[in-house]
Amino acid sequence: MGLTKIISVTGKPGLYKVIGQSKAAFIVESLLDNKRFPITDTQNVSALNDIAIYTFEEEVPLRQVLKTISQKEQGKKALSHKESANKLLAYFAEILPNFDQERVYPSNIKKVVQWYNLLVDAKFDFSTITEETTEEA
Repeated sequence: MGLTKIISVTGKPGLYKVIGQSKAAFIVESLLDNKRFPITDTQNVSALNDIAIYTFEEEVPLRQVLKTISQKEQGKKALSHKESANKLLAYFAEILPNFDQERVYPSNIKKVVQWYNLLVDAKFDFSTITEETTEEA
């Protein structure tokens, strides 16, 4: 399972694995409860592989940020996404010291940490993440 097959759906909690496709929808499986359902083209989705975090120099792909968190936490869960904004900002500054604090909000950091912990719970192998893109393992 690579990050190209993991998506976030606006308005729905958690992350979803794309497992199939029909004419008008993707068939996804929730990483939270393993329930399957269709996602139509009217719903806004983002592949985790395509998301980036703003820094002062460039945009850093989310896959690299997730890999850095995994290395820091040695593959275990990170702090809770329900921590205070100050704790989340301090934690993220350790992960990505040059992130742009004017464009990366605490809510963004909360989502990244929550996604990381969901991927850990789903037994995602962060070692499969490469510099360019992730492929199916």
